[in-house]
Amino acid sequence: MAFSANRTISGTWGEVWLDGELVSECYGLTAKAKFNRETVAQCGVMGNDGKITSIDFSGTMRLNKVFSRMSIKIGEKIQGGQDVRFTIISKLADPDAYGAERVVLKNVSFDDLTLADWEAKKNSAVECPFVFSDYEFLDQIEVR
Repeated sequence: MAFSANRTISGTWGEVWLDGELVSECYGLTAKAKFNRETVAQCGVMGNDGKITSIDFSGTMRLNKVFSRMSIKIGEKIQGGQDVRFTIISKLADPDAYGAERVVLKNVSFDDLTLADWEAKKNSAVECPFVFSDYEFLDQIEVR
């Protein structure tokens, strides 16, 4: 199968949905799985090897500062003693791609809340780091 450059997926066509609501001011999202390994001792071998024993899921949602969305959704509830959790759906659907990719991030908990961050003559943006405990692909782009 030959690679065609126009099939490369552009983040321009990404979407983020937070608890079923489109986050139109989002300009980037990262979600990662970090594999935690425990070293397994072996006799007669100098190199270390290991076994995956757990996974840490984390990410960052990057927003243009347009609304007080995160302050309302997170800040007020956490100040009230609630440990609020969310569902994020990431969608990437470039018109030149062989399809769309959607992944749902489950049990999302934001790590911090930017209360103010601005500078003269500069557009305001915020980063919202988070952790989550599970994920599921709703749609995948298949090899053709």
